[in-house]
Amino acid sequence: MKKFKIKTGDEVMVLAGKDKGMKGKVLKIIKNKDRVIVEGVNMIKKHVKPSTENPQGGIEEKEAPIHISNVALVDPKTGKPTRVRYEVRDGKKVRVSKKSNEVI
Repeated sequence: MKKFKIKTGDEVMVLAGKDKGMKGKVLKIIKNKDRVIVEGVNMIKKHVKPSTENPQGGIEEKEAPIHISNVALVDPKTGKPTRVRYEVRDGKKVRVSKKSNEVI
């Protein structure tokens, strides 16, 4: 099973692509495709057929997945992208920012 250092709910920054430099919260991780859905990033327009809950139909705007290699976790202290390492602190395994040594 794949293991990523980015979890749902983390604040990330986009490193590459049309939304480079944008920050957002991870809404969902798609493990089998190595992709994440980030709030407000990589927006697409989807045409929706009329249905019972949406009788009008129309064009809906939503987030599309982005590859996990194109995002980096944001350091809680500096607000800049950082890499992650694991440490055992007080008997618990925690994620730690490589730049500022802060627990994430």
